[in-house]
Amino acid sequence: MLTGVVACFIIGYILIVFEHPLRLDKSVPALLMGSLIWALISLGHLDVVSHEHELGNMENVLLHHIGKTAEILIFLIGAMTIVELVDLHKGFAVITNRIETRSKRKMLWLIAILAFFLSATLDNLASTIVLVSLLRRLVPDRNERLWFVSLAVIGANAGGAWSPIGDVTTTMLWIGKKVSTLGLIENLVIPSIVCVVLPTFIASMMKPFKGDITAPEAPVGESDKNRQQQKLLSSRTMLFTGIGGLVFVPIFKTITHLPPYVGMMLSLGVVWLVSEYIHPEEDFSEEKRDRYSAHRALSRIEMSSIIFFLGILMAVAGLESVAVSSPGHGGEKVGLLMSLAERLQAAIPNQDIVIIILGFLSAIIDNVPLVAASMGMYPMDSFPIDSKLWHFIAFSAGTGGSMLIIGSAAGVAAMGMEKIDFIWYLKKISWLAFLGFIGGSMTFLALYQVING
Repeated sequence: MLTGVVACFIIGYILIVFEHPLRLDKSVPALLMGSLIWALISLGHLDVVSHEHELGNMENVLLHHIGKTAEILIFLIGAMTIVELVDLHKGFAVITNRIETRSKRKMLWLIAILAFFLSATLDNLASTIVLVSLLRRLVPDRNERLWFVSLAVIGANAGGAWSPIGDVTTTMLWIGKKVSTLGLIENLVIPSIVCVVLPTFIASMMKPFKGDITAPEAPVGESDKNRQQQKLLSSRTMLFTGIGGLVFVPIFKTITHLPPYVGMMLSLGVVWLVSEYIHPEEDFSEEKRDRYSAHRALSRIEMSSIIFFLGILMAVAGLESVAVSSPGHGGEKVGLLMSLAERLQAAIPNQDIVIIILGFLSAIIDNVPLVAASMGMYPMDSFPIDSKLWHFIAFSAGTGGSMLIIGSAAGVAAMGMEKIDFIWYLKKISWLAFLGFIGGSMTFLALYQVING
């Protein structure tokens, strides 16, 4: 039956990887995989290990894992809703309407910087969607725009790696008490800057970023009209309230020592409250109130992504919990993923190389299950909070996905919105992302020795 558990995961994973050719939403195989793995464990009467790495009752182990998964999902739903509320009130236009340069090189650096910091405060997916929408207005020529969008993906993934709320994987590590907010920033902000600055600098010397952007067709007065409209929509208030609420979550956790989802609940409540009483237009009828309401924001969040995370995290939890005999523990039973980590350590003794390989894999395979698996592979008693392992995993899984357009949520969003060709990205952008990833990795390894001796 153990073979069936592993086979179920592999088949489900293959279906997820090939979701586009199969035209099958990846949430479907994730849900099937997550439920069938636990069904096979139960029907096969397989032993399971608890989070203390001792044999335990399956119902208690399952309850523990669904509780940890729920923490992540509640956090993500809150963050997505806040971002959608800000977007409904055109809050991001407060930032984007200030960009007026026509120089391709200046525009490239502005987009890279915006992507880096927006993804750290929102998340890499939301910031990419915002920037693609902005670039459609600023760069009307699609062939020119694809280059800017692709570099924005690299910037968004780099920016999400050093913030606990910047990427799903860093959020998972943060909620799972593998990294702290200050530890993550201290160890990863400089490598992440290298990861975005290096490819951006090289790209700025290339032919696609020389000269000026093709002038948009919009009339001259439209910009002023848009600014006035954003003012009427109280965009500035919602922008500062939304970003302030997201930034407050790590502060709330530090002060109260409560789980992050509690802080996200508080922030969502405050942002929702403000949105209820803001009058985006002078003629504020009930019909228009609904247009800017939190109910509308909730209807716009990607519930399919939430369902996918539910399925994949519970599937990985099953692999983490199912017990196998371990030669490294004198024949005692440990979780399957921990046993796999021991075998991997024996095959490749250098842990840094293993994590760099993880970065390359994240360009092919979704980084969420990779990080979830790594969290089950390495026990907390050997790798406590803010260990080098967890920081390097956060960086590698977060930025490695930029090497392929399908390797990250930000890349997939950009691919869908701009119909970016996989082969075009592979030829034109992947080598830039590779240089950024390797440069950032080397910076992290060197910097870690300086910071931690």
